[in-house]
Amino acid sequence: MEQPLLIVTVTFNLVLWRYGNVNKNHKQIRRQMSEIQSSIQDILDPNFARLLLETMADGVFTLNDKGEITSWNASMERITGYTAEEALGKSCMFLNFSRCFSKTCPTGINQCGIFSQSAVDAKECFLRHKDGHDVSVVKSARAVREQDHIKGVVETVTDLTEFQKARQKAEEASLRLGERHRFENIIGKSDSMQAVFAAIKAVAVGATTVLIQGESGTGKELVAGAIHYNSERRNNPFVGVNCSALTESLLESELFGHAKGAFTGAVRDRAGRFEDAHGGTLFLDEIGEISPFIQVKLLRVLQEREIERVGESQKRKIDIRIIAATNRDLYTLVKNGSFREDLYYRLKVFPILIPPLRKRREDIPLLISHFIHFQNQKTGNRIAGVSQSAMRILMDYTWPGNVRELENAIEHAFVLCDGGYMDIFDLPVEIRQFEYQPFPPRMVSTEPPGGQAGKKLTRETLLDLLNNCQWNKAEVSRRVGVSRTSIWKYMKKWDIPLKQP
Repeated sequence: MEQPLLIVTVTFNLVLWRYGNVNKNHKQIRRQMSEIQSSIQDILDPNFARLLLETMADGVFTLNDKGEITSWNASMERITGYTAEEALGKSCMFLNFSRCFSKTCPTGINQCGIFSQSAVDAKECFLRHKDGHDVSVVKSARAVREQDHIKGVVETVTDLTEFQKARQKAEEASLRLGERHRFENIIGKSDSMQAVFAAIKAVAVGATTVLIQGESGTGKELVAGAIHYNSERRNNPFVGVNCSALTESLLESELFGHAKGAFTGAVRDRAGRFEDAHGGTLFLDEIGEISPFIQVKLLRVLQEREIERVGESQKRKIDIRIIAATNRDLYTLVKNGSFREDLYYRLKVFPILIPPLRKRREDIPLLISHFIHFQNQKTGNRIAGVSQSAMRILMDYTWPGNVRELENAIEHAFVLCDGGYMDIFDLPVEIRQFEYQPFPPRMVSTEPPGGQAGKKLTRETLLDLLNNCQWNKAEVSRRVGVSRTSIWKYMKKWDIPLKQP
């Protein structure tokens, strides 16, 4: 067989192998390719065969049965920097392929398994360029046989350099886009959350005591964690204590530790959370719930940076950063005499206020998307998003439980939703039945002529209103002067579809 025709045969064999492996049921494609190969053997000009290889974007080279390179196309010259004259007659070892076989390039062609396996699946690896740098490529190989006799090997090399650059640019762009909308696991694009992100970055660099204030469910522990893990103490412990979960005596022992025999049940010495957090950060959640006695001991720790275990007088130096959090107004507690003023100012060196969810509603769609993505990964479901009607409810709800309640609502909806988009009746009942405050009379009086406020609502009237308002139930509720939930109840009662038919 002449060399150009051998090259064409090898090339089409490789095409058959590569695309045949994608879907082994494509017998028709394989048969057509075989017919094309047969036709080419009869009519193809040998010069055209060589031109075909030279114009291929992928690098292609062939080896004889001794492992010596016998052909080398122009793309191989571009990818490797070696000309055909430099490559012909050499072993492919000079390219120093790495990571293709979970080890360095084998010393001989027989050792890479190509003759015994007949083919090596596409492997992402590196080859050594002539100037010394590594080139990321995908390498494939196939042994060419004729009547059970190995004629040689054909290999293709796909350059991934541009792909890697594009992927890196995409990742960098994604990072820049996401940077503004999230910090660690805290998500938000509102101005108030951007202020929180800026505060975290500013205070993370030092060891300043931080007081995080916000309603329950706003993510105070996430903010504390973000401060710690973006500080120089990130490799040291982050220890949290919920001060409202323990009685005074238990909290004292939990924080400061105790000596053996200090009280009934103290059968051994035990280090407290302050010592556990040495070199790192201690997060005191619900700090507004601690008793006056614990307040005094905590003030001493903040002033002297040393503690005494319960039942012993030995002072122990500690190196910790303290971050406190509360959902209560500490200043009001100070004025009421239930919280020490000096401790308040010791804790409030750098305050961070986390806004409630109802005051940053523009973050709700972003949070919903995040929680849906998380639940899809967790459950294996494929929920695409939230219907328009359900989104209106989620946007209008006041969220007394804040982000935590929103996360739980999405998880609840995942249990009921059978695919596609979450709808109204997938949401928790307390959210669906939330009673909205009616609009003030002055707003009702500005409705267009033909408004229905104060009139008795019938099925026919409701249908007319829905058609006039393009089935916008919020607009219908404003014209009628009742809550949107009431409109839905009427629609369900009178068998009116929730979406425009």
